[in-house]
Amino acid sequence: MAETETVTGDDGALRVRLGALRELVGLSRTRLDDDVLAEAGRVLDEASARERLPRTYTTVAIAGATGSGKSTLFNALAGAQLSEAGVRRPTTATAVSCTWDAGREQGPDGLLERLGIPARARRRAHVVDTGLRGLILLDLPDHDSVDTAHRDQVDRLLALVDAVIWVVDPEKYADAVLHERYLRAFAGHADVSLIVLNQTDRLSGEAVDAVLDDLRRLLDERGVALGEHGEPGAGVLAVSALTGDGVAELRRQVGELVTARTAAGRRLAADVDGVARRLGPVYIADAAEAPPGLTAHAREDFEDGLAVAVGAQAGGQAAERGWLRRADRACGTPWGQVLRRLAAHQAERRGEPPALAAKRLRAAGPPVVARAQVEQAVRQLAADASEGLPEPWAKAVRDAAGHGAAGLPRALESALEANPAAPQPRPRWWSAAAAGQAVLLAAQFLGLCWLVTAFVGQPVVGRWLPLALLLGGSVGGPLLAWGCRIAARGPARAWGQQEEWRLRRLAADRGHSQVLEPVAAELLRYREVRERYVIAASADGGTGVSVPIG
Repeated sequence: MAETETVTGDDGALRVRLGALRELVGLSRTRLDDDVLAEAGRVLDEASARERLPRTYTTVAIAGATGSGKSTLFNALAGAQLSEAGVRRPTTATAVSCTWDAGREQGPDGLLERLGIPARARRRAHVVDTGLRGLILLDLPDHDSVDTAHRDQVDRLLALVDAVIWVVDPEKYADAVLHERYLRAFAGHADVSLIVLNQTDRLSGEAVDAVLDDLRRLLDERGVALGEHGEPGAGVLAVSALTGDGVAELRRQVGELVTARTAAGRRLAADVDGVARRLGPVYIADAAEAPPGLTAHAREDFEDGLAVAVGAQAGGQAAERGWLRRADRACGTPWGQVLRRLAAHQAERRGEPPALAAKRLRAAGPPVVARAQVEQAVRQLAADASEGLPEPWAKAVRDAAGHGAAGLPRALESALEANPAAPQPRPRWWSAAAAGQAVLLAAQFLGLCWLVTAFVGQPVVGRWLPLALLLGGSVGGPLLAWGCRIAARGPARAWGQQEEWRLRRLAADRGHSQVLEPVAAELLRYREVRERYVIAASADGGTGVSVPIG
């Protein structure tokens, strides 16, 4: 089993941030272009490579323009003539290293191989300085060299070293190439940077102060934080590599950087900060709050739109009217039913619209869904669900909704065809009402026959009784039909609502599986990547994290 240890402090936070960034890249590969994630992948690769190498060594590069005296400064720190310095420009063609042994089992060879320093350019420090033990100092080629291979080598090494000493001279300390291409780009790495004004022996004391003040102003304008008054940031100091003035202070500051053994982690943390800052627009929208996503209101609107597309409300109303018609046929007066059938027969013979509509209903084909309404409902859902999302993720949500919507109309039609409406039940009281209508009709016939018999002169018993039977049957039938119609309204309304609910559920179920689930999956993925991004972009990344070992 793997052992665990509690990692705290900057290293623990960096591991958590790198883990979150790695998960972020993995979750985003199918949603973002490779170019967008290229820098994050490079930082993760560099972090993995640096993690395998000893932290007992710290790589510090000396970078500067042609003639700034960086090779002379390199030799001054090394205490020997290890790198060629002279008036021929560019002088430094290949990076030269000087190593102060850390006195540990692991040597610096792995780091030097990673940096690509050839064996012939590797030097050992001649001056023993316990404060610099574990330092690998690099003298880089000129960043403004006319040879593009030199500039490419500088750019490659600056991306790999743990810290940088930027060397400027009184003549070119304000050089636009240095400030715009390098110092502004490395503004986030100010914590592992030193800016050194070299060749101060050429200036008076007041001139040195004036140049330093102007240099600090330029750095501040480029967004480079300065480590003054106890604040973290880049150190700015003046030296003369030729006379040795200020070299001791520079050696002390470099020694503090090396002794802390944190430069590599701080450099990687700054790299992660830069990646997170540039990836921000594709993971966090302008709004400070998280996007609302798939709200209950958006779901309800979508289901309402699908209900309209399948005609749920119209179907419910038709079911209610059908119930009332059946109630009228079952409970209405026999004379009324005969008249309705005669009227329908005559209308059908004349080809009037009601008859034609009845024919269409009797010969109804497979159910048809309003496709335009389905498309409108899906578009509105996609717009609501993607509101507030960064564009790549909003597009992913819209694509998921559109892909599901392509087969949704056919799925709705298949569901309606496979799940027809249930046959309407026949309440028992309809039979009782029909029996009552039959009794009342019989009373009418009996009273009528009785009166006819009396009218032709045949002797009958009681002359008012047949009249009462005839009038009672004639009035009682319509009254019974009217009462049944009133009584049928409640069940008819309930039946219509049940049919409308059935159609709504069919449409909602298909819409859920075809559209809502894919959209919800995309929103869940975005929520996960947003959480990973917040962790990767945070300065602490979470502390006290248990990390498996082995």
